[in-house]
Amino acid sequence: MALSGSTNFEPNVAEFVEEAFERCGLELRTGYDLKTARRSINLMLAEWANRGLNQWTIEQDTQTVTQGTAEYTLNSNVIDILDVVLRRTTNGEQTDISIDRLSRSSYLNIPNKTTQSMPSQWFLDKLNAPVLKVWPTPENSTDILVFNKMIRMDDADAATNTMDMPFRFYPCFAAGLAYYIAIKRAPEKVQLLKQTEMKKIKEQADTTIVARTILYTTTFNKKTLAKELGLSRPTLDKRLDGISEWKVLEIKWLNKLHKEN
Repeated sequence: MALSGSTNFEPNVAEFVEEAFERCGLELRTGYDLKTARRSINLMLAEWANRGLNQWTIEQDTQTVTQGTAEYTLNSNVIDILDVVLRRTTNGEQTDISIDRLSRSSYLNIPNKTTQSMPSQWFLDKLNAPVLKVWPTPENSTDILVFNKMIRMDDADAATNTMDMPFRFYPCFAAGLAYYIAIKRAPEKVQLLKQTEMKKIKEQADTTIVARTILYTTTFNKKTLAKELGLSRPTLDKRLDGISEWKVLEIKWLNKLHKEN
């Protein structure tokens, strides 16, 4: 048996569009076909970002605090902050201290937001330029906020661009694009295409959102939630980061916990 020995399959935008058109039973014929498909791609990427699907764009970043300053403006490409630790160095020894996420209403109800101490909680205000807010207000200008941020995917600007995603998401991307094109050009195919990988990927993304909502808004933390699901802590982290898939029973149990809380 002769194998290719290559693992460099990386379709560009035009090839994904052609694949999507073929799934719709259509031919890619004009420049306008490509233009409208690129627009659909970018709208689909926005939907994926809203669902927290693009876990592969997570990056670690830092922000040195300023005494008396509670708000720090982040780059506009930041979609969400997943977790934050406060890094403090004392007598040359560095310690990372986990701080908790607050909901918008919880942050709003803090009576005195100017109290200075070591920050123990944070809130992300998702404006056009997202703002990371900490409480209490920092008591020094040496502590460092270390956080994992999810950033938006690169747009599909040209037919020759490749897409900003791992290999394993190619089938989902092609299926999702075919669905978007079918809505506009082949409505008789819409129901069929909804049963493809797109449905599965949405279920996985929605489950991650449910799990993170449980962590942010209830008394569960990662340790207790992992125990509730019968998972190890590292396995839960892989599920939350999109490295491994949620299983059927885990999805059902998370939805049950969400409804109860």
